[in-house]
Amino acid sequence: MKHIARKRFGQHFLADAGVVHAIVREIDPRAGQAMVEIGPGLAALTQPLVERLGRLTVIELDRDLAARLRQHAQLDVVEADVLKVDFRALAQRLDAGGGKLRVAGNLPYNISSPILFHLLDFVDCVQDQHFMLQKEVVDRMVAKPATSDYGRLSVMLQWRYAMENVLHVPPEAFDPPPRVHSAVVRMVPLAQPAAIDQKLLSELVQVAFSQRRKLLRHTLGKWLEQREFAGTFDVQRRAEEVGVGEYLALVGALGVPRAE
Repeated sequence: MKHIARKRFGQHFLADAGVVHAIVREIDPRAGQAMVEIGPGLAALTQPLVERLGRLTVIELDRDLAARLRQHAQLDVVEADVLKVDFRALAQRLDAGGGKLRVAGNLPYNISSPILFHLLDFVDCVQDQHFMLQKEVVDRMVAKPATSDYGRLSVMLQWRYAMENVLHVPPEAFDPPPRVHSAVVRMVPLAQPAAIDQKLLSELVQVAFSQRRKLLRHTLGKWLEQREFAGTFDVQRRAEEVGVGEYLALVGALGVPRAE
């Protein structure tokens, strides 16, 4: 029986064999590696992954799709909302090599940012991540300062990952085709990220980018005054003109200990 894509789950199923092959080539899965696929759907990517890995864990919210996937003997199916999955516990359960998981998937475009922020909490137990996302989201993830795509998502993710846009995927590669173009991003956790308070960084950049067109003295400048910041920071710029390193240094200068 044909599965009908459900809008509430943001389902668009990958159907182009050439694109599937290209994504698998970028992931380069190896036998025995502990990998988790988010949103396997109709298993277009799942099948070639499990053929190379030998075994694969998949996270699927749609109960009908989860039931189909359970028929595959080499799949471990976690039927759950990915935003509630404890990836650290999953890594321990899978006895991941060195405690590290490889994570991949075609993320539901309607909740892609929340998933990325959720995974930030488990970056220490992840080897790498390969995700297909809406192209404009990937553009924001890898954006450089002084560009229109550079923003809160850029800063938060570039603090912890080295990222690369590795593949463009057109709408016609999906069934049903989305109204947007897609891209595949590679995310590799940095070996020595700045040791700062994640919540404070998140708050800081949210304030900074709350009014992109205004100078920072109207937003971040006032926020720093409220915190009685005694250091120096040039607020005569717009948020997009400040590099990731400067934001991280500012958080460090605020003197708040790293959250445990």
